[in-house]
Amino acid sequence: MTQSARVPGPGYEHGLHELGTGCFGYLQPDGSWGWSNAGLVVGDGASLLVDTLFDLRLTAQMLDSMAVVTAKAPIVTLVNTHANGDHCYGNQLVIGAEIIASNATAHEMSEVPPAMMAALNRAPGEVGELFRSFFGDFEFDGIEMVLPTRTFDHRLDVDVGGRHIELIEVGPAHTRGDTIAYVPDAKTVFTGDILFIGGTPIVWAGPLSNWVAACDLMLGLDIDTVVPGHGPVTDKAGIEVVRDYLSFIDREATTRHDAGLEAWDTARELAREVGAHHDFSGLGDFGRIAVNVETVYRTLDPNHVTPDVIEQFRRMATLEAVPR
Repeated sequence: MTQSARVPGPGYEHGLHELGTGCFGYLQPDGSWGWSNAGLVVGDGASLLVDTLFDLRLTAQMLDSMAVVTAKAPIVTLVNTHANGDHCYGNQLVIGAEIIASNATAHEMSEVPPAMMAALNRAPGEVGELFRSFFGDFEFDGIEMVLPTRTFDHRLDVDVGGRHIELIEVGPAHTRGDTIAYVPDAKTVFTGDILFIGGTPIVWAGPLSNWVAACDLMLGLDIDTVVPGHGPVTDKAGIEVVRDYLSFIDREATTRHDAGLEAWDTARELAREVGAHHDFSGLGDFGRIAVNVETVYRTLDPNHVTPDVIEQFRRMATLEAVPR
């Protein structure tokens, strides 16, 4: 399977893209750290927004671009697919909307407040340089963390202006509470970070088997259009690439864990193998494999101690610095 088969939809350009049947995707190339996508489902006189962006400036730009549609169909519902800030830090700008997320997402959203990200970006020395290399393009000051006003477990059906949207909790996977938003009448799904297209998935929570199951669930849906959390609009072929990558990492890391290899050694070894794999060699941010291997080890051994988040970012940066 080649990556060229994964981009059947609108060109991967910044801004609002009409997907048909009252659905829109808001895309932010190049899809790497913090450059996330969002979605809009338009009904009769009302709209549902899937996710906000990483800071207020970016979210305001997005909402302005949507105004041509939302002037007649205001956003009455906002769904946060998961707790990462690049999908919820802009919530305060969606005034008056009901905010929906899974219970697990709502609990996790308070754990990494914008003030913490602002402090890390301003930190002196190596830590500040490290975090600015990932997140220096974003402005975290002045963000108020606005939490969901409605939560659910497992599934929730939502009606917005006569449009039926199915919210399906598929986490823990990328985070502890990932949700996808399926619009049956448009054969469209907004996946949040259950899909990174053209980039390496990062498994903060796991287990990887849950994420593979989420991909299989989406492959079983009647869908033509897939809007990922990062990267270009795709179709079921894009889902298959993510599923196959995660299955590969789960299988290969488990084999090395069982043979007694340390997690960091496994990550470095698998980074070389992924770089030579014809289906995965072109994925960006391949250093995320360090986090993914840690998650496999932690799943296999509850006593496995994962390094703190600063060390995990340091390891990702170290792998990225090695030529492939």
